[in-house]
Amino acid sequence: MSEQPARVLVVEDEAAIADTVLYALRSEGHAAEHCALGRLALDRVRAGGIDVVVLDVGLPDLGGFEVCRQLRTFSQVPVIFLTARNDEFDRVLGLELGADDYVGKPFSPRELVARVRARLRRPAQALPAEAGWVLQGAFAIDREGRRVRYREALLDLTRYEYALLAALLQRPGAILSRAQLMERGWDHASDSADRTVDTHVKTLRAKLRAAGAEDDPIRTHRGVGYALDV
Repeated sequence: MSEQPARVLVVEDEAAIADTVLYALRSEGHAAEHCALGRLALDRVRAGGIDVVVLDVGLPDLGGFEVCRQLRTFSQVPVIFLTARNDEFDRVLGLELGADDYVGKPFSPRELVARVRARLRRPAQALPAEAGWVLQGAFAIDREGRRVRYREALLDLTRYEYALLAALLQRPGAILSRAQLMERGWDHASDSADRTVDTHVKTLRAKLRAAGAEDDPIRTHRGVGYALDV
């Protein structure tokens, strides 16, 4: 698959600062988004597809520290604080809440972009082991809880969509025939197995696109079956 631009969410209520950061990120080829409220930022991360969050501390609704605390209950997306509150106590507090870096204002846009780039080069953190999640590339699966995330977004899957995706995640990259997928995911074989599997693949692809997939991770091998890129 071709390399996708990183999607960076800038959470900043001062328009001039937000514009400066967005311009610097986009000049480096990143796909930067902006929101001015903490609650909107949490909703956007839940929706999936965000690779890094640049987060101001002094937001008008939820403070940045509270945003980070809530975010860490459902996502391990890297967080870089950008704030005028640059004393040691605040830096330590931010890092203890789960932030990955801390940039004080006034700041150099080039330095901020370099720090974003450094975060992107590091492997993504796995979700906590006690939560039952196993990280597989852009996916994470909790087989006991029958849940799947894609790029931090929890997918709302039907029983058979989950079964099909779980089967593909058991052997990422391997081509599984429609018959194999039916055997692993359905209680009994169907006379219309090909159409049944194809229909569920179609709905799965739509949900993955809604979660931020720009290139389709489910590959069709005509006359053979399907494979999953993680």
